[in-house]
Amino acid sequence: GCVLVVSVIEQLAQWHNSTVKAALERLCDYIPGKYQIICHMFCCIDREMNADVVCHSLRLCKQDPGQPLCHLYSPPKREKHSSGFFCALAHARPKCQIIYKIFMGFSSVCGFPLLANLCEKFKYVLRNKLPFEDFDGDKFSTFPTLRGYHWRGRDCNDKNTTVYPGRRPDNWDAESDSNCNGIWGVDPKDGIPYEEKFCKGAGSKGVVLLGDSAGAHFHIPPEWMTVTQMSAKSFANLPMAFSDELDWPQFSEITGFLNSTIGGWTDSLYLRLRKRNRCNHRDLQNISQNVYFPINIAPYLSFSLARNQLLDNPAIVIYATIGNDVCNGDRDTLAHMTTPKEMLSNVVQALRYLDSHLPNGSHVILTGLVDGRFLWDNLHDRYHPLGQLNKDVTYSQLYSFLDCLQVSPCSGWLTPNETLRNLTSERALQLSNVLKEIARSEKFANFDILYMDFPLKQTAEEWHKMGGEPWQLIEPVDGFHPSQIAAALGTGITWQKALREWPQVLGKENPFNAQIEAIFKDQGGH
Repeated sequence: GCVLVVSVIEQLAQWHNSTVKAALERLCDYIPGKYQIICHMFCCIDREMNADVVCHSLRLCKQDPGQPLCHLYSPPKREKHSSGFFCALAHARPKCQIIYKIFMGFSSVCGFPLLANLCEKFKYVLRNKLPFEDFDGDKFSTFPTLRGYHWRGRDCNDKNTTVYPGRRPDNWDAESDSNCNGIWGVDPKDGIPYEEKFCKGAGSKGVVLLGDSAGAHFHIPPEWMTVTQMSAKSFANLPMAFSDELDWPQFSEITGFLNSTIGGWTDSLYLRLRKRNRCNHRDLQNISQNVYFPINIAPYLSFSLARNQLLDNPAIVIYATIGNDVCNGDRDTLAHMTTPKEMLSNVVQALRYLDSHLPNGSHVILTGLVDGRFLWDNLHDRYHPLGQLNKDVTYSQLYSFLDCLQVSPCSGWLTPNETLRNLTSERALQLSNVLKEIARSEKFANFDILYMDFPLKQTAEEWHKMGGEPWQLIEPVDGFHPSQIAAALGTGITWQKALREWPQVLGKENPFNAQIEAIFKDQGGH
C-alpha cells in the first residue's frame, strides 16, 4: 500500500513538473476529508528516492532476517550493485524519523482518531458479513455500504423484523409491503390484492451468491493511480469503495442491480430474473468475502444467510469460489491448496446446512474453478497502470513484488514458473471434477444440484467477436480478478446455458410484468 501511494505522489510531481511537496498537496486536495491522513503520512518523500526506498525508510516495509529484499522498482541508479538500495535508504532515514515516530505512536492505521470509528465498522462487517446498520436484526438494511443493500436487497422497513426482501407475502400484502418488492394494496376494481393477482403462482425466487472476492467483484479504480488523468473526481468514490471493502457487488455478475460506474455495463443473474418476473424485485444476497486462502463456506452460513424455510420464497444459490481453493500467497503454494478430499467435505457440509434452511423448490448451482493461466498469458509483459508513465512496471514485476511479500493473491498462477502454473490448473480441474461429481451423485430434500464450468473460454471468444482484447477481461490494478466487462459477458453466457438446459431453475416469465411496472413504477427503485 505504501509503495502504491508513494509511486502516485512521485509521478504526480513528474507529470506536473512540480516539487514532491506540491504533488503531495495536490493529492491531498483530491482525496476526500478524513482519508487525507493517508497522504499526510508521506511528507518526507524526496524526488531522488523511489517508492521502495521511501517505504523502507518509513519502516512500513521491512526485510525480515533470511528473507529477500522486496522491491517493485529497480534499485537507485547511483550504484548498480545491490548496496545502492541501502545507500539510498541510509540517506533517507533521517528525513523520515519524525513521521515514523508519529506513525508508530499508534498500534495501526486504525489507531488514528479519524479512522478508528470506520475501522470498528469494518471489523464488524468482516467478522459477521452482515449489515452494520440493521436496526431490526433481519439481516437487511436501508444503508448502502458496510454490507448494506449493495450486498442484499434493500429493506423497506428497518423497524420491523418480519418485513424484508424474499419472504412470502403476509396476507398477500393487502395492507403493506411485507416482502419489499414494491407490490402491495388492493385493486379497487375487484378487491383482489395486487400481490395475489400478479404474483400468485409466478414461481418467485431469490438469488444468493456464496463466493469469493471475484463474486464480491473486487475492483481498485485505475484512475486512483493514473496521474495523467487524475483529478478530485477520480477519488469521489473512495469513501464508498472503502466502506464496501473495495468490492462493487452492486455491479457484479450475480447480484448487480445498478448501472456500472467502473466501466463496462451491468448485467446480472438477479436483473434477468427480475426482468423475467417482476415479483422477484430486491430478492438478492451476495455473501462473498475477500480472502486469499481456501474458504470453507459452511461455518459462516449460519449467521450470514438470510432465508427462512417456512416463511420465504425458494432461492437459486450460486456456489462459486472460483479460485480460492488453489490460490494463496505461500511460498510452498501447492501444499496449501485444498485437496479433493477436503473439497468434498467442505462442499457437502455447506450443502447439508443449506438443505436445512432453504425453502423447498430451491436450486443450487456449483460453479467450477477458473483456469487462471489466462492471467499470466495475457498480462505478464504489459505495463501496469503504475508503470505506464515511465514504462517501468510490468505485471510480471508486480506479481514478483507481491510474491516476495508473500501477499500474492495467487502464487500458483501469477508466476513466471510455467510448471507451477500448470500444476495449479491441474489442481483446479481436480476440484472442479469433485464439484461435478457432487452434482451428479448427491441428493437433497429441498433443492436440486446443478454444475457448470466457469465460462472463461466462452467469455473470451464472445469478447473477441466484439473486437475486444483478452487483457481487458482482467482487472487492471490487481491483474487478477474478472473485470466489469468479463462479469457482464459471463452473465449472458450463463443465462443462455440455463435457458437451454435448466429452464426449471429460471421459472416462468410473468405475464403481468407490464401491468406491475405500470402500477408500481414509482415503487420499483432498489
